[in-house]
Amino acid sequence: MSSVPQTLALSLLLLTLAAPARAELVEIRWNEAARFAHSSEIAAGKFLELCGKLGPTAAVQWSFKAAQVLNFNIHYHEGEKVGYPAKAEGLLTASGVLKPAAEQDFCWMWSNKSGQAVALTVELAR
Repeated sequence: MSSVPQTLALSLLLLTLAAPARAELVEIRWNEAARFAHSSEIAAGKFLELCGKLGPTAAVQWSFKAAQVLNFNIHYHEGEKVGYPAKAEGLLTASGVLKPAAEQDFCWMWSNKSGQAVALTVELAR
């Protein structure tokens, strides 16, 4: 079993065990216009992760808005190593362009370190 399926399987198992805590993993599904939008509420102390496979020709414009500050990153896994094309703490809003160098599973991730749920809206476009 390759490391990407193992990582995804482990993530799904951990999310299943943590389901009552409302940590959330969402698969990115592009619409006909090559867009993806997601709105969610991230429970106190939990996270939201949006993941999907992207290739080197799939530059993605991304943006998000949160009701309160969140920690944010875009990451991918190469075996045991984790790469971070973007990473920041304490953001209400941000935008950028992800330009993958190789085919990878990329994840946009927000962590809520506050004591209350935080509303989040995300938009991705290829």
